[in-house]
Amino acid sequence: MSASGQTRHVPGPDDGSTCGTPFELRIQASRWLARSVPAAVVEVVATQGSAPREAGTRMLVGHAEVLGTIGGGHLECKAIESARTLLASGQAGPFEQHFPLGPALGQCCGGTVTLRTSRLQAAHIDDWPVAEPRFTLQLYGAGHVGRAIVRLLGGIACRVQWIDEREDEFPRGARLPAHVEAVCVEPVHAEVAAAPPGAFYLVLTHSHALDLAIGQEILQRGDFGFFGLIGSRTKRARFVRRFEQRGIARATIARMTCPIGLPGIDGKEPEVIALAVVAQLLQTAGQAGSAGSADRSPRAAVRSSP
Repeated sequence: MSASGQTRHVPGPDDGSTCGTPFELRIQASRWLARSVPAAVVEVVATQGSAPREAGTRMLVGHAEVLGTIGGGHLECKAIESARTLLASGQAGPFEQHFPLGPALGQCCGGTVTLRTSRLQAAHIDDWPVAEPRFTLQLYGAGHVGRAIVRLLGGIACRVQWIDEREDEFPRGARLPAHVEAVCVEPVHAEVAAAPPGAFYLVLTHSHALDLAIGQEILQRGDFGFFGLIGSRTKRARFVRRFEQRGIARATIARMTCPIGLPGIDGKEPEVIALAVVAQLLQTAGQAGSAGSADRSPRAAVRSSP
């Protein structure tokens, strides 16, 4: 149920086809286990020096499919080969392999990686490492830019509530990642109250009046980690005047980002705008974490579809 009590969910199909994050990979591992699909788990258990992925990273390997990545390149090819040899043998494992990436595999990373490979079992699901979300985002608008942003966020550890009042704008049969929830609701601005403190907001609807209503709710809360509004500098100036007329403090309004996207990335194509915006979200989350400021990536959250 939404803040306004009128939410309708638009979930993707239950095939687990998107496996960009550790959370989604765990869901797919559970599904394969339930269906008795033969699979192996390859885990990075230790690294030293420069390595493509950190300890705890996992990859699922089946006879004909691989989900997730431990970094690609020759290392991953060797890991997949070893995992499929294990599956063919009928053994459970585990076994470990230590790779000096330069001398043994010709990779330029220069560090070392230790992998553990074992047949997928229920115990793997129980202790599956799940990365903390980088941020919690309310994304308003299911138009071209909104869709492009959601596609990019599919492989990033975050939590997203994707909100629009127009059900037909959500992609039909969309395979939404497990950490993205599509919500069709009216009035959409009532959903602002459902976000946790420190949440990120992106407002890019089809209507300036709707953008204004949503923006007012966000600014009146004032506890946002990031508030981005799509539009030009002219739109920003107009909105600033409107917000000031409605009694919102100038210091709070000044924290609104409009136009959105990292400077220097030019282009009006939805995909280019999305790249610039997602990079800006990651940069903001990273700066907040490195500064040791109040948590802007709360766990609390947004309802996600299993």
